[in-house]
Amino acid sequence: MEPSLRPMTLGEILDRTAQLYRENFLLFAGIFAAYAGCALTMGLLALGVREWIRAAHMARTLLWLELCLIVVEGLVLFLAAGAAIAATNRAVAWVHLGQPATIRGAYQSIFPRLGRYLWLITAIFLIAWTPVALLYLGFFGGAAYFRVGFRAPAAATASHPDPHAMMLFGVLAIIFVLLLIPAAIYAVLMTLRYVLAVPACVLEDLKTRKSLRRGVDLSKGARGRIFVLALLVGAIKVGVVSISQVFVVVAAFRHHGQVGAGLSAISQVIGFFTNTFLGPIYATGITLLYYDQRVRHEGYDIEWMMQSAGLGQLSSFTPTAKAEEFGASEVAAEMAAPASGEFGAAGQAGFEPLRRE
Repeated sequence: MEPSLRPMTLGEILDRTAQLYRENFLLFAGIFAAYAGCALTMGLLALGVREWIRAAHMARTLLWLELCLIVVEGLVLFLAAGAAIAATNRAVAWVHLGQPATIRGAYQSIFPRLGRYLWLITAIFLIAWTPVALLYLGFFGGAAYFRVGFRAPAAATASHPDPHAMMLFGVLAIIFVLLLIPAAIYAVLMTLRYVLAVPACVLEDLKTRKSLRRGVDLSKGARGRIFVLALLVGAIKVGVVSISQVFVVVAAFRHHGQVGAGLSAISQVIGFFTNTFLGPIYATGITLLYYDQRVRHEGYDIEWMMQSAGLGQLSSFTPTAKAEEFGASEVAAEMAAPASGEFGAAGQAGFEPLRRE
């Protein structure tokens, strides 16, 4: 595939995303299948533990076990999701620039620096979503206090709660909603500001602080397009998940919110396929936006042409160098070598003024 390096509109980026996804479906789905498999395994394990606790009538005694399992599940899924996103960024870079890519090569290329990528994702989350998290902690902490710690009069019961406590809880809920709106807006704006830091870190081998600054610079002028891309991909995911999981909603409605273990297991298996098929879409679009911003503001298309013609020095972390290192040496070397024949002579002559400068 020939590289498509030129300024693109949002519609063209969406078309390019769909094109890459169709032509490399097994590659992208295979990368995200690792994350989806971890999610399925941990989900079924958690479901089994909950059913065992319920059958043994030890819900209060073994509450700590369920909480520990939730923490472990969150950590495993965070690790798997970070690896899948970074590997997708790497694979999209290879195929977008017309180079061969494999699932194994993509994961091998990101594992040595996986800790850096995970820390970057964590830093972006902390910068953007800490106010929202603190609001939720305060709200649920207050709710727990009014339910457990507030001393209601002896006449108050579950059906007739203390009016004073209910009034205070209502005030807490109003404050929570009023503060949540600006906190959510701040979170979205900060996420748009730093989202391109992840592909920059993966593809340019930058440290966390430099990646954050790089993400801010690259996202200038593109945050509206990033937001629309996220909305479109989110709408697709919501639609597909709603259709595929509608039977769970119907069953929960019929049984007053209770869903059996078997139905929950089937739901998680379906979730495996939806995560596998839909997971790579947003990461693919973000990587293409990253390249589009580099083309618009840094002339990356000219730089890539010079490198492909043998007129520039490839850095150790360019896509060609990484493709050569992880299993595509012959093809990558051929693409990086000076062009022969007509283009070789003409190309070197054409770029000679740039070379002298």
